[in-house]
Amino acid sequence: MSEAAGLRQRRPPRPPVVTDDSQTPEAPDGSSFSGRVFRVTFLMLAVSFTVPLLGAMMLLDSPIDPQPLSFKEPPLLHGVLQPNTKLRQAERLFENQLIGPESITNIGDVMFTGTADGRIIKIENGEIETIARFGSGPCSEVKLLLSSDIPIEGRKMSFVNDLTITRDGKKIYFTDSSSKWQRRDFLLLIMEATDDGRLLEYDTETKEVKVLLDHLRFPNGVQLSPEEDFVLVAETTMARIRRVYVSGLTKGGVDLFVENLPGFPDNIRPSSSGGYWVGMSTIRANPGFSMLDFLSERPYIKRMIFKLFSQETVMKFVPRYSLALELSSSGAFKRSLHDPDGQVATYISEAHEHDGHLYLGSFRSPFICRLSLQSL
Repeated sequence: MSEAAGLRQRRPPRPPVVTDDSQTPEAPDGSSFSGRVFRVTFLMLAVSFTVPLLGAMMLLDSPIDPQPLSFKEPPLLHGVLQPNTKLRQAERLFENQLIGPESITNIGDVMFTGTADGRIIKIENGEIETIARFGSGPCSEVKLLLSSDIPIEGRKMSFVNDLTITRDGKKIYFTDSSSKWQRRDFLLLIMEATDDGRLLEYDTETKEVKVLLDHLRFPNGVQLSPEEDFVLVAETTMARIRRVYVSGLTKGGVDLFVENLPGFPDNIRPSSSGGYWVGMSTIRANPGFSMLDFLSERPYIKRMIFKLFSQETVMKFVPRYSLALELSSSGAFKRSLHDPDGQVATYISEAHEHDGHLYLGSFRSPFICRLSLQSL
């Protein structure tokens, strides 16, 4: 036997190859049975989802009736507005001990804050004390000056918001953000862009109230000038700040202090440089996408959104980008502090200076942020 023949005999037999010659039956049009089942199932699921959705859109009422608004293109986030991470240097104070400390003020070293759950909080020597809670009856440390049950020039106040007081205590300027919506409905007010907000003046001596400015879209923060000759009022929905003259030769006059802000302004507070700090819980990104700018000219989308989703659900889609903007005394952009991802500061409603620090309030966070001004 030759060597080659011997190798052929010693070679192990090949394993049998098992094949399945059966094929999935095809329909006359050439498609497989399983493919048809998938398409029919997908179509049934799509119909079962779409029909109720269309029915809800047609039958459900929307809580808002928005009108189209037109904005200028937001300012570019360049130069003074260049994004940074300076707010991430802040430390969180009293974390999980406060619920939405939106507004902050100091009397000496004692700090006071109004919170989203309707409390007035006093913070002294690190101790937190609730000195008033709205809706829980009278409090010895709180005196009622004006009831929201009393109509002011034919309309009751529904959403009393911010205030500023003259040094002699004779005049209080405050905002009533809406006579229709209440504080808990703030997102509905923004989305509807209702123009029933007002700036009012209360005389502590005569007890009289008068309307200084009407037909505002979500008037929010308010601040007297250092000379007390004018009052600034943030018109949140319109991304601008109005100026109302309350003394001097121009008393009664109204103009724009600054418009087309890079975000939607909340409270306004004085800065040590003679200008003003403005807190912004939502920005108008440019470059980027601003949801509120996009929706402003599409009221039909706003109606559909609030037919299907609650305010709390919609808030989950609002970016946590935080911004504190310092304006000069003439309204020019002077300095901006950012936290693009909201890692430390979130939903800023106010920036308040005191004793070399900047305290940041928020209408949703469970803490106050503190930032050293020397570190900026």
